[in-house]
Amino acid sequence: MGTDNSLSTEGKPIDGTNGSVKDLEQMKTYTGEGKSPSGFGARHVQTLLLFFGLTVAYALRVNLSVAIVAMVDRHAVNKDFEDFNWNEETKSIILSSFFWGYVVTQIPAGQMAQRFGPKILLLFSIGICSMLAVLTPFCAHAGDAKAVIGLRIVQGLSQGFIFPSTHTMLSRWAPASERGRLGTLSYAGAQFGTVIMLAVSGFLASSSMGWPSIFYISGAAGILWSVAWFFYGSNSPAEYRGIAPEEREFIESSFGPQDHSRRIVTPWIAIITSAPMIALTIAHMAHNWGFWTLLTEMPTYMKEVLELDIKKNALLSSLPYLVMWILSFVFSALSDFLINRQYLSRVVSRKLFNTIGLWIPMAALLGLAFVPKGGSDLAIVLLTLAVGINSATYLGFQVNHIDLAPNHAGTMMGITNCAANIMSIIAPLIVGQVITDATDPIQWRWVFYIAAGVYFSGNLIFIIFGQADIQSWNQPESPIPRTISNANETQSARNANNTTSNVNHSD
Repeated sequence: MGTDNSLSTEGKPIDGTNGSVKDLEQMKTYTGEGKSPSGFGARHVQTLLLFFGLTVAYALRVNLSVAIVAMVDRHAVNKDFEDFNWNEETKSIILSSFFWGYVVTQIPAGQMAQRFGPKILLLFSIGICSMLAVLTPFCAHAGDAKAVIGLRIVQGLSQGFIFPSTHTMLSRWAPASERGRLGTLSYAGAQFGTVIMLAVSGFLASSSMGWPSIFYISGAAGILWSVAWFFYGSNSPAEYRGIAPEEREFIESSFGPQDHSRRIVTPWIAIITSAPMIALTIAHMAHNWGFWTLLTEMPTYMKEVLELDIKKNALLSSLPYLVMWILSFVFSALSDFLINRQYLSRVVSRKLFNTIGLWIPMAALLGLAFVPKGGSDLAIVLLTLAVGINSATYLGFQVNHIDLAPNHAGTMMGITNCAANIMSIIAPLIVGQVITDATDPIQWRWVFYIAAGVYFSGNLIFIIFGQADIQSWNQPESPIPRTISNANETQSARNANNTTSNVNHSD
């Protein structure tokens, strides 16, 4: 997150081969450097809706992480509600089942968002997931673990459309000069939803409404968002009735001239065989392994090893994600500052922030492995460090798709997110095999060792093979393949009167 650059729109090439810059003022219009309309506009409405949409999406994704602690031990919270005899292996399967469906829809989601529009996909994605959340207690009662697993798979299938659709929305709504701010605000909803859900789940589970209320309330929030999105969400400025003409002009002109007669073809072979793309994919996979290991297993670790009650467990489980949410804005501003002031090249910045986001958490996990049973204060500090600093990867691998090929960034995100979320499936399953006694800190030590090792190797490969230059296959239709840096492309555009190199980036 945090780069003030733009994406391609509606699958059309944006390498600048279809327009020219007559003078500096025209260049500013094309690159989104024109004067921004003052006040709260339609683009801000869409950004806030995306923020709350991702808030709800992640609340629906992580609600089971805390709820399952109460679902398997009613004596820990409220004795009036049913509990289930699920062992650690069964719990791990349930927690990972969401991603079985999630990985399936990643790659086709971007193409569908282009064809049918992101509004309808987001509406059905969050709407269906929310209704299924409300049905979770009934499914658990009627069909036990198998029914919950099936429900979570379908929820994962529906949520697979969220990130490609959000990406498409931003490519149409966020002007280049505001893309870092609007993109950061939109995607910050993911951490905000995690914080809210983890923080309130413990109180809900121990209230008179019991653990089922976790699913009822998060599901109801998603349904309310879906209603608001139906009335106020819009695929593009051209479809938004209430937008001011000057705001629409400001947004659309920032994309530069578009040749609507040309449509690019995805170079699948070039993408999947590209060394920088492979390094990016591995870094994404490493991030997901550690992130989802901690997110799904932290409540159990806090209860069984740190011996915290579920109310305190939920609050402390949310703390690392609150820190992560705050630091995402800090790292975003710092990255922009370092690149814009030319203190760091783009590739050095990507590798630096990715290293901060993976190797500092690696060190924290190694320290966590030696925290003795009951040493809750030190463990909380290390867990907060491991998760919070991880937000630096948003300025590392997560924006690197756009660096390599802005025309294919959506497809590339689908590919890497699909591969990365396979790790989200495997990681909890590995924990289920390693942990036979959840109260044994020695067994948890191996969980932290594995996550630290994955973090180390994934970032090392990214450091060695990662790049931040536009690849030649970004423009398969161009007669002369090119591989030039973003910085050089921008400078060339300012020096040439016959070519616009308008390379677009986003989150």
